[in-house]
Amino acid sequence: MAELTTLARPYARAAFEVAVESESLGIWSKDLALVAAVVGKGAVKTALSLPSLTGEKQAQMVIDLCGDEIGGAVKNFISILTDNKRISLMQEIVKMFEALKAVQEKRVDVNVTSAFPLSEGIEAKLTASLKEKLQRDVVLHSEIDKSLIGGAIIRAGDLVIDGSVRGKLSKLAESMKA
Repeated sequence: MAELTTLARPYARAAFEVAVESESLGIWSKDLALVAAVVGKGAVKTALSLPSLTGEKQAQMVIDLCGDEIGGAVKNFISILTDNKRISLMQEIVKMFEALKAVQEKRVDVNVTSAFPLSEGIEAKLTASLKEKLQRDVVLHSEIDKSLIGGAIIRAGDLVIDGSVRGKLSKLAESMKA
């Protein structure tokens, strides 16, 4: 996993820098997501892994599949990736690009896992509180996990706040063992 991140990082940064310079972050984001979806398809992934396929042919295949949906700069980016045999990193590149974009836009995606559905009022209070704490706009995603028993786990990038009953019971059990 770390190796993929290490290999993908320079490509994601390069794409991000070009997108910022050309003031087209949104367009690049959409185009890269499309390319990642195309490259991630089983048949395409298999075809791209054929050793007999040159980088130029790989690039042309991906560009043809994406059609006119992607811009010229992204087509050049695809050519660079295929020439360097890095097209398989597309999903990782998109993740890193989106993370850089979120920082640029002062936005953070927050995942809230709770034992029960959150009411709109609680979601609004949680969003406001996190916005103040993180100094960024918050995009809240919630999911339900009944195994938490009660409470919630909040994940925002590297920040994890475990306020679940299951988490508290685990901490209690650890302290009793020590």
